[in-house]
Amino acid sequence: MFSASPTPDVTPSESRRHYQDFRHLGLERVSPDQFQRFESFIYEHSGIRIDKKKVTLLTNRVRRRVKALGLSDFDAYYRFLTSPQGNSEIKGFLDAITTNETFFFRTPTQFEWFRNRWLAEVVADARRGKRETSLRIWSAGCASGAEPYSIAITLAENAYRLRGWNVEVIGTDISHQMLDEARKGVYPRRVMNAVTDPQRRRFFRATGDGDTWQVRESIRDAVTFEQHNLMRPMPGKEFDCIFIRNVMIYFDDRSKQTAVRHLIRALSPGGYLLVGPSEGIHDQLKSLRRVSTLIYQKLGSPFHDDEANREQA
Repeated sequence: MFSASPTPDVTPSESRRHYQDFRHLGLERVSPDQFQRFESFIYEHSGIRIDKKKVTLLTNRVRRRVKALGLSDFDAYYRFLTSPQGNSEIKGFLDAITTNETFFFRTPTQFEWFRNRWLAEVVADARRGKRETSLRIWSAGCASGAEPYSIAITLAENAYRLRGWNVEVIGTDISHQMLDEARKGVYPRRVMNAVTDPQRRRFFRATGDGDTWQVRESIRDAVTFEQHNLMRPMPGKEFDCIFIRNVMIYFDDRSKQTAVRHLIRALSPGGYLLVGPSEGIHDQLKSLRRVSTLIYQKLGSPFHDDEANREQA
């Protein structure tokens, strides 16, 4: 979501000249009033609460949009952003603010549970007629796509268990820019530390530069990426398993409550919610059964008809 990217090293003289150039343009730093206006706008549209200590980071990212649009200063940009003509700019603004990087197979214990416990459970339930032979899995706040691809790789490794099943993996993020990167499926080595050599050979191919790897087409085709804001309900059918990890660390309590309500509603009865260690939402998951510290289950049977779905909604 909102992260501080390292800036290139500059000499003191270059830094002063850089500052003076922006000062001449009225873009050296957002004022406290400007910060409050932008922070409120971000919160309203994404649920993310920007700490006042992030004023330099916010300034840098807003400045990019001011320059990209050829506007005169921060106030002119804010007026445009909040005008009817600026509706199309909201996407670019949120893309500039909400950036993040994820890693393949983050929190390995959850993927061990997903592979060894959960898949075995759903297959056994289907054989006993307790559920349909279909799966819907949602990676919420997926950023550049490493998480939904990790899910798709795990499913591909267990394809022998799921012959004849209808399996859907959905990755969503608020940032269109991140989703574009996710669809390309190209990653640096540092993102792939938890990928085993057999997985790398089977599911990735080296790119021309030798420092990045691309997810093979068969895995890219197995994931559908969509733009979604967690402050809004997730449309479509319910999910059997939802991953929401390291996404809500910049949400305040109100935003977390809204997001959790939408997540639980999107989860099918008997479905599982996998959360990150830093989400800070454990006290809001009391309606779910706690399986472990980071895994929760929605009560009810996974085998239910459309009428039951309508009653729950």
